[in-house]
Amino acid sequence: MSRPHVRRLRSRPAAAAAGILAAGLLAAPAGAQGETPGPATGTVARTVGDARYEPGACPKTPEPVPELEGARCGTLTVPENRAKADSRKITLGVAIVPAVAGEPKPDPIVLFVGGPGNDAVSQAKMAVDGGLNRDRDVILMSQRGTYSADPELTCRTIDEFEARAVGLVYNAPSTESEHLAAIRSCRDQLAARGVDLGAYNDAQSSADYADLRRALDIPQWNVYGLSYGTHLALIYMRDHPEGIRSVGLDGVLPPSKTGYALAWSSARQGIDSLFKACADQPECDRRYPNLPGTFERLVRQLDAEPVTTTVRTPGSADPVKVVLDGGALMNWMTTATHVAPGVPRSLDELAHGKPQRIAEQWAASRVTPELFGRISHGLEYGVFCGEWVPYETEAEAMKGAREAFPKLPPSVLAQAPQLTFVRPDCAVWDVPALPRSIRDVTRSDIPTLVMSGGFDSQTGAESGAYVARTLPRATVVTVPYVPHVVFATSKCAQSIARSFFDDPAAPDTGCLKDVKPPEFEIAP
Repeated sequence: MSRPHVRRLRSRPAAAAAGILAAGLLAAPAGAQGETPGPATGTVARTVGDARYEPGACPKTPEPVPELEGARCGTLTVPENRAKADSRKITLGVAIVPAVAGEPKPDPIVLFVGGPGNDAVSQAKMAVDGGLNRDRDVILMSQRGTYSADPELTCRTIDEFEARAVGLVYNAPSTESEHLAAIRSCRDQLAARGVDLGAYNDAQSSADYADLRRALDIPQWNVYGLSYGTHLALIYMRDHPEGIRSVGLDGVLPPSKTGYALAWSSARQGIDSLFKACADQPECDRRYPNLPGTFERLVRQLDAEPVTTTVRTPGSADPVKVVLDGGALMNWMTTATHVAPGVPRSLDELAHGKPQRIAEQWAASRVTPELFGRISHGLEYGVFCGEWVPYETEAEAMKGAREAFPKLPPSVLAQAPQLTFVRPDCAVWDVPALPRSIRDVTRSDIPTLVMSGGFDSQTGAESGAYVARTLPRATVVTVPYVPHVVFATSKCAQSIARSFFDDPAAPDTGCLKDVKPPEFEIAP
C-alpha cells in the first residue's frame, strides 16, 4: 500500500486501494412477522450531535464503477476540526452496496481502505468480487480529504513529480530539492483554500466513522481494514469501540510501531519469504541460486553506478527515461512481491545487463497521467507528519534499517521503502504532532481477524502477531505466498474473511492447507 517517492501502503497489482467509503442508514431491526419493514439503510436524513447524514447522489468517481449501481448514497457532514468551536464543515461521500441476499444480516461491513490518501470507491468491485456483500450491506465512505470528499486534498504537482522521478537518481540531493518543491507547492495550494491541514489525521477520521454509525442509526457493524486502513481500524476500535461487532485487519500497520524501522522490517520479511519459496523449488534454486546475495549485490552495484535506460509504458506516447539505482531497486523489490513468479528472472536479467523488465515495471504504475489527482496528499501528510515522524528519531530509523539489511550502504538505508524524504517533507508540511496517545497499543476484546500475506513486504506478517498480543479474541492467519492485502488476490483469504464475519469466534481457515507456492518463471 507505490511509486519511487510514494509512501502510500496499498495493495497491488490491480488492487491499489482507492475509492469512496460507502455508508448508509441501517434498516430497523426486523420485528414480529407481518410488521412493516423500516426504511432502507441510507435513505433517511438524521442528525446526531455535530454530524448529519443526508441521502442523495452517489459520490463522484474517476471512472464508472458498475458495482455502485443500485447503491444507496448520500453525504455525512462533520466539523473539519472538532477541537475548534468555530470549525467549518466538511462533507464525506457515502455509498452502501446492498447485500445480495434478500434478507441481509442486520450488521453491515464498513470498509477502511489503504493509503493514507486513497478514496474507497474502487474497492466496491473488490468487495463484491470477494463476496463481502453476500448477506451483508457493505458501507463505503470517503475518508476526509480523499477524492470524493469536500474538500478533496489532492495535488497533481506531487503526482507529476513522482512520474518524473523515475528518471532521477532516487535519493540525490537534487531529487530531494525537487521533491520538496512539489510538497511545498501542494501545501501552499491547500492552505490558500482555507484547509485546516492539522485536522486530517486518524483521530479525526476515526471520529468521522463513529459519527457515521450513529447518524445511520446502526446498532452494530463490522469493520474491515485493508493496509493503512488497519492503522485507522486499530485506532477506531481503541477510541470508539461502541457498536463494533467484529474487526478484520488485512495487511497490518500497527500505530504504535509505524515508521521507517517498520518499513525496513516489513521489506525484509516479504522479500526473504519470496526468495525462500524459490530456494525450496529445485528448478528455481538451480537456475537462480542465492537470490538474497544477488539482490543485495545488485543494490550495492546500482547505488555506486546507476543504470539509465528508456522504456515504453501504457498511456505514454513517448519513451520514458528510467534511472535504476540502489534505492530504486529496493523500492521496486518491495512491491514486486505482487508479481512474484517473475522476480527471480527479472533479477537474473538485471545481473546480466538486461534492466528492461524491472525498468518497465518500475515506471509503469508511475507514469500514468490518468491516475494523477486521485490521491489525497493532504490526508497522507497529515498522518505521516502528525502521527508517524514525530515519534521515531533518525537514530531509531537507521537502527531498524541496519538490523534489516546490514549489508546495504547508508545511502540506501537513509530512505525507507515507501517513505522516501518523509522527514524533510514534514518540516515543509508543518502540522502539529498529535498527542503521543495516538501511538498507544490497542487493547480490546472485540473479536478480530488478523490476516497477513507471507509475501507481504509492505506490512510484514510479524505485525499481525504483534497486534494480536493485546487482542485476546484475535485469530491470526498468515496466507502463504500471497502479497500485501490478501483479500485482493487470494480466494482462500476471501473465504476466511467471509467465514469470520459469519462467526467471529471460529473462522474457517481450512483452505490454507491447499494454498500452493507460485510457479516461478524459468528462463532458458
